[in-house]
Order: sequence, then C-alpha cells, then structure tokens
Amino acid sequence: MAARVGLLFLPHAVLASSSRALTLTQSRARLPHPPPTFPTHRRGASSSSAASPPRLRRRLLPVRAMASSGNPYAAELAAAKKAVTLAARLCKTVQQNIVHSGIQSKADKSPVTVADYGSQILVSLALMMEVSGPFSLVAEEDSEELRKDGAEEILEEITDLVNETLVDDGSYSMSFSKEGILSAIDNGKSEGGPTGQHWVLDPIDGTKGFVRGDQYAIALALLDEGKVVLGVLACPNLPLSSISNPNGSSSGDRIGALFSATIGCGAEVESLDGSPPQKISVCSIDNPVNASFFESYESAHSMHDLTSSIAEKLGVQAPPVRIDSQAKYGALARGDGAIYLRFPHKGYREKIWDHAAGSIVVTEAGGIVTDAAGNNLDFSQGRFLDLDTGIIATNTQLMPSLLKAVQDAIKEKNHAASLL
Repeated sequence: MAARVGLLFLPHAVLASSSRALTLTQSRARLPHPPPTFPTHRRGASSSSAASPPRLRRRLLPVRAMASSGNPYAAELAAAKKAVTLAARLCKTVQQNIVHSGIQSKADKSPVTVADYGSQILVSLALMMEVSGPFSLVAEEDSEELRKDGAEEILEEITDLVNETLVDDGSYSMSFSKEGILSAIDNGKSEGGPTGQHWVLDPIDGTKGFVRGDQYAIALALLDEGKVVLGVLACPNLPLSSISNPNGSSSGDRIGALFSATIGCGAEVESLDGSPPQKISVCSIDNPVNASFFESYESAHSMHDLTSSIAEKLGVQAPPVRIDSQAKYGALARGDGAIYLRFPHKGYREKIWDHAAGSIVVTEAGGIVTDAAGNNLDFSQGRFLDLDTGIIATNTQLMPSLLKAVQDAIKEKNHAASLL
C-alpha cells in the first residue's frame, strides 16, 4: 500500500498510520510557519524519495526566474499559473459532461458543485506544493455541506475526479483520501485582511456561463499587506486572440486563454496549453462614440438598464458585449473592448474573489478600475469588497467622461426611484 503523507512545505512527512498523521515531523519542525496540512496518499512513495524530496527540486526553478526577471513575485506567479491551469483541466472535463447531459442550472447541483470544490482543492494543493512561507487562502467554498448526512456520494465524486485529474496531469504523485478532500477545501477559510499575504480564489467565476457551456474563469490573486500584487485568470473558453462576436468565440481560433499580471511588471496572455506569453495593453480609444463595453451576461448580476443609460450618455453606438465571469477583465486588458461596467442590484455585497485577479490584470495593462465614485477598490477589509454602487474599468483617456456619465445616470435613476 502506498504510504500516506501530509502536504507540507517539504512533502515527505510520513503519516504514522493509514488514518492518523504525525503531529509534527523533524523536517516540519525546522520551518517557522508551517501551513495547514491535509491527508493524501503518495503514489509509489519510497525511502529514496523521502531522502530527496521533490519539493526542493521544484522550488529552485521559480526562484531562478525571480532572479533573472527582476519580478519579486516570480515564484508566486509561476505557482499561480500552474495552479489555475491544473484546475482548468478538471473544470473543462466537468463542463463537457454538463453540456452533453443537458443540465441547465446550478440547481441540478452535483456536476457544478463537483467542479467548484475540485477546482479549489487543486489550486490549494498546487500553491502549498510550490510556494514557501505562511499559507493563507481566501476562497468561496467550505466543506460544511459535504460533511452533512447524505453528501457521501458527491464527496466520493469529488475525490475521484480530483485524483483522476492528478493522474492525467502527472505533476504530483499523490492522491487524496476523502478526509484530505475536506481538509483541502477548508484551507480556503481565511478571512484575509490588511496584513500578511493572502491568496484569493474564485474556483469557478461565472457559474451560469459554466453551465451553459460558455465563458467562465478560474480567478486567483495574491494580496500582500492588503494590496493586490498578482493575478491570474484561466479562461478555458476564451479565444487566445481578440473576441470577434458577442458570444466570446471566433471560428478557427485557438481557444483557452491564461491572463497574468504582477504589480509593476505589466500584463500578459498566453494559451492554456502553453504558448509563450505576450504583453497586452488596454485599447487607446479616446472617443466614447467609438467605444464598446462589457457587462455581465445575466441581467440578474448587473443592472442592464443603468449600463444602457450610461452608454447612451456617452454616445456609445456599439451594442454591449455580454460575457460571464472575469473573462471580461481579460478581454478588456488586451483591448477587445474599451469599457467594463458592473452595477449589482441593491443589497448585493461584492466578494474580493470576484474582482481581485481581474482588476490587477487590467491595471497592469494600463487601465483604471474604480468604483462608481472613482475610488480605488479596497481588498484589505476581509472577504467582502464594500464600494460605492458599482465597478467601472476603462483606459485613462475615457475615464473622466465615463465617471461623469456613470454619476449622472445614477443620480437620474435614484431620482426616478424616489418619485415612485
């Protein structure tokens, strides 16, 4: 039987038995800030692998990248790309099954739920294996529902799918027990905040798009002292080149885009299957008449009447491009459109994982992202993103006129509501 191991910074701490982990191994005791662990099996574990842990060999590559590139977050960026690419592999498998089975909503539950949890587990695994230092993850899912009576079947499905993905990918020679699955999910319970480093994850951003077979994203960002310093967006259904129609696809184009950005280093896009990264920048349009704008596909997610009023005030002539998820941020960052508008319905509180990765991709591509009052987004206040009315993004040339149109449209809407 393969030996169980815990996923530590140096993943060679052998469990005392098949069901109980050692509290602390000698290797782990030397580390000042050990991260949380979760039980797994290591396939083909041996004494030689324990003597020369693969974790050490993997860590050298990103460190050399940091030294050569001048990017202080190069190691974290390499880990983030690996994490979301691994999660995208799982999500693509599930989405194909959903499309073929005719599922129409998240109420159908299990396939979408399996993908949500599975994506979060794989991102958590990759980050813990690839990045040293204290580990904190702010993520959407927790294991509460999976620990209830009647959840055994879906937990087994998640476990099987995660392990199958790991086998197919081949990056890590280990598999999860059900207990490990639950522990890995709960690694995302961090509250974030203004101090230290915190990873921020939306395992599947754009659930309805995911169910329809359309756009979605695995969105991962890194906060350092309350500021977003790194972001990656895996968009498995987005063309690698510019969007050519409102459905977000174009015939004959390479599909699957990976956007990334690190503070002070610009933004890039590459294919999910490994093409060289290319620098990207927002469009240079300075006349609103020539601009196009992105908004949420679902009217339930954003007030389309308000965005229509804003577009009219600006003189925008092109119809809105409606796409699910933070794929909109990626498309905006490479110049597919000029403006992004999001105005949730009253009472909705934005979560930091809905915008952290996308916002830095846009700003590092030369754009600006603010709330409706022109304030910078503040990701340092925990899991929620409290802001004024909505979120807008565009280039520097269009921002003054966009802000004015947004504020005028909001005043008119509020005045009309007060008369009812």
